[in-house]
Amino acid sequence: MYTSETNVRVRYAETDKMGYLYHGNYAQFYEMGRVEMIRSLGLSYKELEDKIGVGMPVMYIETRYVRPAFYDDLLTVKTKVKKMPHDFLRFFVEIFNEKGKLISGAKVKLCFIEMKTMKRVSCPEALSSRLAVHFQ
Repeated sequence: MYTSETNVRVRYAETDKMGYLYHGNYAQFYEMGRVEMIRSLGLSYKELEDKIGVGMPVMYIETRYVRPAFYDDLLTVKTKVKKMPHDFLRFFVEIFNEKGKLISGAKVKLCFIEMKTMKRVSCPEALSSRLAVHFQ
């Protein structure tokens, strides 16, 4: 299993009239977790798309809202990959507030596509080789 953490602060524009982090913005926080996890492996989404030619579209998101986050809260986004990817990459994301209380949890499933043809492909070696060391 591979886990990474990143922190993000709730901005005013991300809240609703009640001062809660608007539910539609959670997907962006999940994405921040995924992007930073890939970066922690020494790779970036930009490299995957521009140099390797592989994109990773989201196929599925299942979200669970546990308690609200508010403007200016500093949140920790914990992102896990529990299985080596082949045709799909599944992320398990949890967001915690500064008190360590769970705010939200999500399962996010992505596939891999060749950017030129938009056809599905297997996980690129550049990503799988970096993850493999965490699954031995």
